[in-house]
Amino acid sequence: MQIHSLSVPKRPGKKRVGRGGRRGKTAGRGTKGQKSRSGASVDPLFEGGRSSLIDRLKKVRGFKSPHVKRATVSLSFLEKHFELGETVNRDALIQKKLFSPKQLSGGIKVVATGTISKKLVFDSRIRFSETAQAAIEKAGGTIATE
Repeated sequence: MQIHSLSVPKRPGKKRVGRGGRRGKTAGRGTKGQKSRSGASVDPLFEGGRSSLIDRLKKVRGFKSPHVKRATVSLSFLEKHFELGETVNRDALIQKKLFSPKQLSGGIKVVATGTISKKLVFDSRIRFSETAQAAIEKAGGTIATE
């Protein structure tokens, strides 16, 4: 092996222009403008002053809350889907395929829309509106305590 047969790996990085050689005067940078100056770097998303693609796309308006909403269940819904004496809890609603686990991730609230006549047993983790709770107790239903 001879010293003249060794190859030197290329150095990564910016090309240094205008260091002598045959390029002369502007050294291949053109004349004037931001990219002809030393230390110039243009944002890759910059589009020459016009509105960028991101700015031109349709805006998503409004607000999306980071908090998960509770699934609301009406009294008439419970009347329709549950039998006398059944327990109403998260697992029962998922097992009957009335809600997905993701829909119930924020909890469950029973609201007083419609009527209920069946005695049902409710899990302690379920929330109730005041009128719904009164209607359930009037029908003979019970709400488990922790």
